[in-house]
Amino acid sequence: MKILGIDPGFERLGIAILEKNKGKECVVFSECFKTSAKLEFAERLKLIGEEVRKIVKEYKPEVLAIETLFLNTNQKTVMRVAEARGVVVYEAAQAGLKIFEASPPQIKIATTGYGRSDKAQMIKMVKILVKIDESKKSDDELDAIAIALTAFAHIKN
Repeated sequence: MKILGIDPGFERLGIAILEKNKGKECVVFSECFKTSAKLEFAERLKLIGEEVRKIVKEYKPEVLAIETLFLNTNQKTVMRVAEARGVVVYEAAQAGLKIFEASPPQIKIATTGYGRSDKAQMIKMVKILVKIDESKKSDDELDAIAIALTAFAHIKN
């Protein structure tokens, strides 16, 4: 089974494809997809949709694992991230993927065993749970891997 993990954002979108081989999850692909602040917001959403569509077509995952929104004090940012998240969910639904959503505490519990883990603990555990190229240092990319790992923990093959 292949899972597409997405850490949603409109400036940076964490993307990971994980596959389970012989009972062990492995990272097939990951990146931090970036859009320029110089572009109109609608163009940024279009680029996100195109990137997700391209990755789904190339890697053929069965499931989209995506983080639910964490409400912070900046309502404008939350709304923009929600719109980017909507584009991702739309593209996944169009491709027939099953949608798995997890909150930040659920992802932390699945990867570290503790729902209030900090970023350093999460990164350390993700690197223990799956073999990752050491050049992969983007928090967004590692978060996407953690989200996909969470889906594997919840979805029965």
